[in-house]
Amino acid sequence: MDIILASASPRRRELIKKLNYLSVTVRPSSAEERADGIEAEKIAVKLALSKAKNIAGFYPDTLVLGADTIVSLNGKIYGKPSSSEEAVAFLKELAGKTHEVITGIALIKGDKTITAREITKVTFAAFNEEAVRSYVATGKPLDKAGAYGAQDKEFSFMVKNIDGDVDNVIGLPVKLLDELIRKYYA
Repeated sequence: MDIILASASPRRRELIKKLNYLSVTVRPSSAEERADGIEAEKIAVKLALSKAKNIAGFYPDTLVLGADTIVSLNGKIYGKPSSSEEAVAFLKELAGKTHEVITGIALIKGDKTITAREITKVTFAAFNEEAVRSYVATGKPLDKAGAYGAQDKEFSFMVKNIDGDVDNVIGLPVKLLDELIRKYYA
């Protein structure tokens, strides 16, 4: 089955390959990634839908996937940091605490649209500022929600526990995506 991934994320591109029945084409969305004033769970889905709609109009006969991941702690949203200093601030706030990683997904083909979301709880160990600054200096956290990649070898030791779908934390809940495709588009 053909699917268009409306994302430039290299992590999503790799994760979607786990579903070997899909033939993936990448068409990054130019949709604006803003959704102020709504709760975290709804933001991720709204942004995913916006990305999918941005691309789906060009490919009405092909399944289009939009996805968006955010990190939330006590209602505060942590998207992609705008600078190294913001990345350090994010990580210092998240250190020693449990937060949620929320990925919204939207699937569109023709006039059929399906949305869903996955929530995974991630607990960080307490870590010092030197460790944070060393990781941020790699540049890896600057394109990631919450300013971290649990899969990054320079950061993985700071993750104490992941309660839920690890793929979701990396950027795409593959099991959920597979269930939705099989249920609604097979």
